[in-house]
Amino acid sequence: MRTFQTRREVRSSTTMKRLLKRLPILKQLSDTRSDIMLTRATAERQLRLSQELVVVTLLASPKYSDSKKLNRHEGQVFSQNGEDGIIAEIFSRIGSTNKTFVEFGAGDGKENNSAYLLLKGWSGYWFEGDNQKLDSIRSKFAGIISEKRLVASREFFTMESAARVFERHGVPEEFDLLSIDIDRNTSWIWRSLRAFHPRVCVVEYNASIPPQDDWEIPYEAEAAWDGTLIFGAGLLALERIGVDLGYSLVGCDFSGANAFFVRNDLVADLFSEPFTAIHHYEPPRYFLGRTWGHIKPVRFSAPGRANNL
Repeated sequence: MRTFQTRREVRSSTTMKRLLKRLPILKQLSDTRSDIMLTRATAERQLRLSQELVVVTLLASPKYSDSKKLNRHEGQVFSQNGEDGIIAEIFSRIGSTNKTFVEFGAGDGKENNSAYLLLKGWSGYWFEGDNQKLDSIRSKFAGIISEKRLVASREFFTMESAARVFERHGVPEEFDLLSIDIDRNTSWIWRSLRAFHPRVCVVEYNASIPPQDDWEIPYEAEAAWDGTLIFGAGLLALERIGVDLGYSLVGCDFSGANAFFVRNDLVADLFSEPFTAIHHYEPPRYFLGRTWGHIKPVRFSAPGRANNL
C-alpha cells in the first residue's frame, strides 16, 4: 500500500530537518545566554560585597565612633538609600506624635522616604509633579487612599505657592516628618514653609558642594533641574537655613543624598555634636544605592504592627 504525503506533511518534515540541523546552534545560543546570566549574577554579587565593604570600612573609622551617629542605623525598606533606618532611629530617640508625614517628590510610591511609614500605620501627604507617577501611586495605594490615610496630589511647588498648597490640603502646622526632594529649588521651598513646624525634616543636599562653601542655586520659580551638578544647595547653606528655621543638622546618609534635621526643642543630648556641615557632611557615594532583595509589592494594603517605631 502506497503512502501519500500531503503538502503540509512535506513542509512539516522539511522544517523538522532544518530545525535538527540547527540544534547545535540553538544549544550554543542557550549556553551563551546561561553564561551571560551567570556573569551578570556574579557581577551583582561582587557589587553587593563591594558596597558592604565600603560601609563596614566607613563605620570602622574614627569619624563614626560616636554612638550617637545616625549612619550606623542606616537601613533600606522602600527608601533609595539608608533613609528608612535613619528615620526610624530618629523617632526612636525623640518619639512620634500624630504620625503624619509630608513628602515632596514622592515618585511612583515604590521608592521614597515615607512609604515604609505608611506600612507602619502612619498617614500623610504625597506631592508629585509627574502625572504618570501620580497615576501609579493612585493605583498601588488605592486602598490606603480610600481609607483617607494618604492624600496624593499633583503639585508644582514654588516659594510663592508652597504654604498655600499645604493650607489647601489641610496639612497641620505641626506634624512628625517633612521630606523634600525636588532637585533644583529644594532649599528655597523649605525656607518658604516657616509657618509649619515639622519635628523632623529630611532635605536633599548637593554633596558635590564642599561643606566649607555656603552655596545654593539662585531662585527661579519655573526652573527645573537640568540633570547637571548645578542644583539645590550645599550642606552649609542648609545648615544655615535650618538654624534660621529652628532646626539642628543631626546627620547625613552615607550616599550623600539627604540631610536630617531635628527641631531644636527636641534635640537635647540625643544626637552627635556639633550640629554643623563640617561634622556631618558625607560626599557623593551614589554607588551605594541598593537594588537587591525581595521585590516590592505591586499594591499596598493594611499596615503591619510596629507600634514601637
